[in-house]
Amino acid sequence: MIRAAVLACLPVAALADPTFEDLSANLPQLVYDGGWEHFVGGGIAVFDCNGDALPDAFAAGGENPAKLIINEGGFAFRDGAIAPLFGVTGAYPIDIDADGHTDLFVLRVGENAVLRGGPDCTFQEQTDPVLAGGDRWSTAFTAWWETGDSRPTFAVGNYVDRSDPDGPFEACDNNAVLRPLGEGYVSDALTPGFCPLSILAAKDARDRPTLRLSNDRHYYVSGGREQMWDIADKRFLGEEDGWPDVALWGMGIASRDLNGDGLDDVMLTSMGDQLLQFSQTDGTYAAADYSIGTYSQRPHIGDDGRPSTGWHAEFGDVDNDGRADLFIAKGNVDQMPGMAMRDPNNLLMQSPDGTFHEAAATAGVATTDRSRGGALVDFDLDGRLDLIVSNRRAPLELYRNTTSQTGNWMTVSLQQSGGNRDAIGAEITVETDDMRQSIQQVIGGGHAGGQLLPRHFGLGTAEAATIQVDWPDGTVTITDAIAGDRIMITKP
Repeated sequence: MIRAAVLACLPVAALADPTFEDLSANLPQLVYDGGWEHFVGGGIAVFDCNGDALPDAFAAGGENPAKLIINEGGFAFRDGAIAPLFGVTGAYPIDIDADGHTDLFVLRVGENAVLRGGPDCTFQEQTDPVLAGGDRWSTAFTAWWETGDSRPTFAVGNYVDRSDPDGPFEACDNNAVLRPLGEGYVSDALTPGFCPLSILAAKDARDRPTLRLSNDRHYYVSGGREQMWDIADKRFLGEEDGWPDVALWGMGIASRDLNGDGLDDVMLTSMGDQLLQFSQTDGTYAAADYSIGTYSQRPHIGDDGRPSTGWHAEFGDVDNDGRADLFIAKGNVDQMPGMAMRDPNNLLMQSPDGTFHEAAATAGVATTDRSRGGALVDFDLDGRLDLIVSNRRAPLELYRNTTSQTGNWMTVSLQQSGGNRDAIGAEITVETDDMRQSIQQVIGGGHAGGQLLPRHFGLGTAEAATIQVDWPDGTVTITDAIAGDRIMITKP
C-alpha cells in the first residue's frame, strides 16, 4: 500500500518512446577479448578527465590493451595517451587523493593497478603493493570513506582462485577489504568468498552502510549465496537480520530508489531471471512481482527460447519523465548451449504505474553481441542520457539519445572539502510538486565498471525543483526552487 501511494504522486503523462542513433563508428576501435579469464568483465569507467564537463571513458580490453577514450564534443572521440595495460577486466573512477583529478582503480587478471589522474587526461601508474593484490582474478570493486579517514577504503572481489589444483568449481578466492593505514594500506580478508562479479557499498534497507556482494553460483556451485556485510559491525548478515539465503548467477548490481520512499531498491542480474528487490520499511527486501516486467528471462526478439544472461545493469531516466528506466547488457558467457546465443540487450522503460515495458528494439539498441559493460551517460550535455556498451569479441557500441519531446532535467554535482572530495556516501533528493527522487552518491556496483559524474534527474513537466543533500558528515543542505535543464554544483 505504501508503494502504491507513493507511485500515485508521480507524473502520469507518458512522453515519447525512446529513440537512439547508432554512432559506434565515432569511437576508437576496441574489442574486449581473451580466453576463459575474460568470459567475465569488460567494464567501462566514465568520468571527466580534463575538466571540460564532457564525459570521457576508460574501457577494458581483456587480452587487448585497455583504452582511454577522450570526448571532444559533438560525438567526436579520440584515443587518449595511456601506457599499454593488459589483462584488464574493468575499472572504476575515484578521486583517491582529493586533488581534483579523477583516478582509476583498474581490475585485472593479475595485479590490479591504480592510475593517478593529472591535468589534460594524463595518468601515471602509482599502485600501492597492497592495492595491487597479487596474482589474482579481480572482478568486482567498491569504495567508501570511513569516518575520520582522508583516504578511501576499498573492497575488491576476487573470482576463481586460479592456483587451486582442484578448481575451478568450488574454488572461489577470498575477497579483500583494503584500509588506509599511515602512508599505505593494509588488507583484511573478506571471507567466505563466493566468486563475486559485483560489489556495492551503499545504505541498505535498514539505512545502514553495507556491502552487497553478488556472486556467481556457476563456480561456487553449492553452499554459497548472495551476501550482505555490515560495514560498521564488520559481519555478514543472516536470516536473523531479515536477510534470507538467495542464490543466483550474480553478475551485476544496480541500485536506485524507484518509489520515492528514500530507500534504494536493487536490481541483480543473472542467468535467467533478473531479480529486482524492493526495500521494505522493516529493513528487509521483497522480490518484485513477476508482473512488474523486469525479470527479462528470455530474449525479447528472435526465436531463441533459451534463458538470457544479464551482465551490467544501470538505472537512468532515458526520457526525463521523472521515472528511472533500466538498461541491462545481455550476452552468452561464450558458447553455453543452455543459454540464448543471440541475446538482445534490454531497455526497460518505467510506466506511471511502476511497471516496466521493453523498448530496446524500437529504440534501436537491441543488439545481440555478447554485451558485458555499459553506461547511460549524457555525452553531448543536451540533457538526454546516451548509451555506451562493451562487448566480448565485438567492438564497442555508442548510441546518441534522439528521443523527441523529453521532459525537463537537472544534474547535481557534489563537491566538499577534505579527502572525500566528491562526497561519496551522500544522498541527493530532488523534489518537485508531484514527485520525489533520491540517488545515493556511491562508487561500485554495475559489472566491472561505473561512473563518477554529476547525477542526472528527469523532472517531467516540472520547470524547477528543490535539491536536498544529506552529506556524509550528517549535514543537510536544501536549495529551493532551482530552474531545471541545468547542471548544479552543490557544496555543504
